[in-house]
Amino acid sequence: MMLKATSMPDAGPDRTRLRHRLKRIAGQVSGIQRMVEEGRYCADILTQIAALRSALDAVGVEVLSDHMAHCVSGHAGAKPHPEAAGKTAAELQEEVRVLLGRFLR
Repeated sequence: MMLKATSMPDAGPDRTRLRHRLKRIAGQVSGIQRMVEEGRYCADILTQIAALRSALDAVGVEVLSDHMAHCVSGHAGAKPHPEAAGKTAAELQEEVRVLLGRFLR
């Protein structure tokens, strides 16, 4: 899944922290790939995959929380994201329902 550059406000430290977390996740993926190529013990690979899933889930929760705060409801009285601004409350609720369904699979 690719985030559009406009999907999250430029929240300074929050966005920087998210980028750093994603870089660490990319490093975890590379590490797992190396483990497979080296023929490492399957249990160790599975442990690293579990850690990767946990890290991705944490990023997903952060992005979803940001979406709710900034894109759907507006944060601290700010206007919602332009892509959400024209949607009704019911449409936004359905969007969140669909996103949660995808995220929780």
